[in-house]
Amino acid sequence: MKIEEKQILHTDILIIGGGTAGCYAAMTIREHSDYSVIIAEKANIKRSGCLAAGVNALNAYITKGHVPQDYVDYADKDADHIVRQDLLLTMSEGLNRVTAKMEQLGLVILKDENGEYVARGNRNIKINGENFKPLLADAVSKLSDVTVINQLNITDYIVENNVIKGAFGFSIAEKKAYEIRAKKVLIATGGAAGLYRPNNPGFSRHKMWYPPFNTGAGYAMGIRAGAEMTTFEMRFIALRCKDTIAPTGTIAQGVGAKQVNSLGEVYENKYGLTTSQRVYGTVKENLEGRGPCYLRTEGITEEQDDSLRKAYLNMAPSQTLKWVEAGKNPSEQNVEIEGTEPYIVGGHTASGYWVDTNRETTIHGLFAAGDVAGGCPQKYVTGALVEGEIAALRMVEQLDEEKKETQSEKEQQLLEEKVKEYDTFLQNENAMFTVEQLEEAMQKVMDAYAGGIGSHYQFNEKQLAMADEKIRQLQTLAAGLHAEDMHELIFIYELTERLTVCRSVIAHLGARKETRWHSFAENLDYPEKSDEWLRYVNSRMEDGELKIIYRDLVKKGETYEHSN
Repeated sequence: MKIEEKQILHTDILIIGGGTAGCYAAMTIREHSDYSVIIAEKANIKRSGCLAAGVNALNAYITKGHVPQDYVDYADKDADHIVRQDLLLTMSEGLNRVTAKMEQLGLVILKDENGEYVARGNRNIKINGENFKPLLADAVSKLSDVTVINQLNITDYIVENNVIKGAFGFSIAEKKAYEIRAKKVLIATGGAAGLYRPNNPGFSRHKMWYPPFNTGAGYAMGIRAGAEMTTFEMRFIALRCKDTIAPTGTIAQGVGAKQVNSLGEVYENKYGLTTSQRVYGTVKENLEGRGPCYLRTEGITEEQDDSLRKAYLNMAPSQTLKWVEAGKNPSEQNVEIEGTEPYIVGGHTASGYWVDTNRETTIHGLFAAGDVAGGCPQKYVTGALVEGEIAALRMVEQLDEEKKETQSEKEQQLLEEKVKEYDTFLQNENAMFTVEQLEEAMQKVMDAYAGGIGSHYQFNEKQLAMADEKIRQLQTLAAGLHAEDMHELIFIYELTERLTVCRSVIAHLGARKETRWHSFAENLDYPEKSDEWLRYVNSRMEDGELKIIYRDLVKKGETYEHSN
């Protein structure tokens, strides 16, 4: 089998990823300009991205009595100061604006008898968000001169002299390759799941915290193209309901449930209340023989029982089904909790592209928003919408100034070269391994040597060195894989993306010689926190090797631009 059709397309702006940030960016571009847009979506835009299954709260919102700086301060404290204050502030200032826009599109936001939004904590409001993504997709479908290409897997940027020119990709449904030429590109793909051995291996491996189809593609393309990346060592480990991997915040904030050990002791205050400390406390209690650990729901009211069952139907119905199957309500049985495997995700931590305040990366004309944009943690859904808006406005502004051409004499030649690469996998009949075998080997390496569940999220320098060596070997083996069809071809590229991200994670974990975030980056060689490490750990790939770059913190009232 081989690629049978090749197509070269031209557009003003290419958006890679039709999720939360990508959709909102397209809406903003067309609202403020007549520029043409192509959205390349790996799945189907109607139900793609992290919002595919819905969500029951907006976790980033400026509630009554608070101001955007309050949110900045919260996120800064939770990440122990390794954040970009300028990015957090520009995001926080737009949270309520994009929320109002979504309500106009039909999002149901719960209100009290006074017509005020129903808050869930200091920064959250309750919604009925099962249809959040269809609402966004429908709004995009009504835009003129916006072309959505579903089932198109983008694999590589086209970069000349550190300027973005477009991207290559292939169709999952047809034997077809694409070269999309664009004046500006927005990368709005998801973070990286599946790097580590998951909580539920084998048949149930898809039952994880973060969408399994988010493989770090956007990160990997940027790394290979030489973009500067930041804070990959701040991995994210979610504290979740055991087995279902449903969110715990719905219970902790919804009914005020405390974390307790098997002796009934509340342990959360003992270790701290930041996201990483909540995970760390649970790990320590289990290691010291006081597990299992729970969220204490026993004794809540019948009304609260009903509220929890309904809330999970909006986002994680498996948890509601578990209560139904057990024949016990939350009020009759505490909910057991555990940490997930580590993920790299810029919507919760600060991992991602190193960007300026307009979300432009170090590759000129390439912008990043949502989970792939670094430096701005705790952005969640609304923050991703805001970053899509910020990037869109700047792209429009630049295009108004520049009026670049997208044509190139080398277009056909470059596409032919990329098709040869795709065909190599499709026509290789001598593969010694399968994607699944190499993926399991990768997860085993990361779990054992780079701080996975099996090693209680801990690592040391010798283990990281072994991890890097083994991941490099797997990269070599991956070059000899075979794909029977276009669907299998995407699995090969997803594996190579994960392997690329693994190398960056390993390099960053080794470069930060302290333990600033327990569990997220538990360095046994450097178990203490140090003020010397109040700086960013960045990296850039040069000649196939990752070069570590240390940058000073951008503090309150300061801004960073690439000319700084």
